[in-house]
Amino acid sequence: MNGGFVLRQFFDVSLPITEEMVVYPGKPEPSIERYASIPRDKVNESILTLGSHTGTHVESRLHLREGREGAADLPLDHFYGKCRVFDLIHVENEIRRQDLEAFEIQPGEIVLLKTRNSALGYVKFLENYVHLKMDAAEYLVNAGIKTLGFDYLSVKKPEGDDEVREILINNATLFLGLNLAGVHEGEYTFLGLPLRINTDGAPARVMLVKE
Repeated sequence: MNGGFVLRQFFDVSLPITEEMVVYPGKPEPSIERYASIPRDKVNESILTLGSHTGTHVESRLHLREGREGAADLPLDHFYGKCRVFDLIHVENEIRRQDLEAFEIQPGEIVLLKTRNSALGYVKFLENYVHLKMDAAEYLVNAGIKTLGFDYLSVKKPEGDDEVREILINNATLFLGLNLAGVHEGEYTFLGLPLRINTDGAPARVMLVKE
């Protein structure tokens, strides 16, 4: 507290959407096309073309099963609340249950996992990105988390372990593509707002607030 005001730090942990950004192999690359330009036109306006799982985004059950709930159906309270960032930068490849047990996760928590993915950045696609194993995913679900944020474009092993993604999407709200490089382990307020598009996923702006 300073002069009656609460000092807050704001961290934007979402990825900027550009035509040069990293996308998961096989996913469409974004396109930003100016169709109206000043001074020829009265305004500047653009057409945006991008995949629903581009950059920082939220997943939905419709991503895995036809006829299931889309991104616009996700619970609003899963987009906001107190959260904890867990520092897992020591994990070289796979996050397992024993890597999470020391954090004493509580039911209803929002949990963000910071790994070496954030340190390596999103300059080019990481073929060996850190990911979750099934026992870690089961541990998070059994602990009762409501939202999980992860610092890469996928939470599961490349070309495998599909059940990891499925158990998380079916039991929590999953945000992917976070950049936690400038964020320390600890408690924050989480604000993640996906676009209100009722499809299989939606790009999102995600902020953390430290008081």
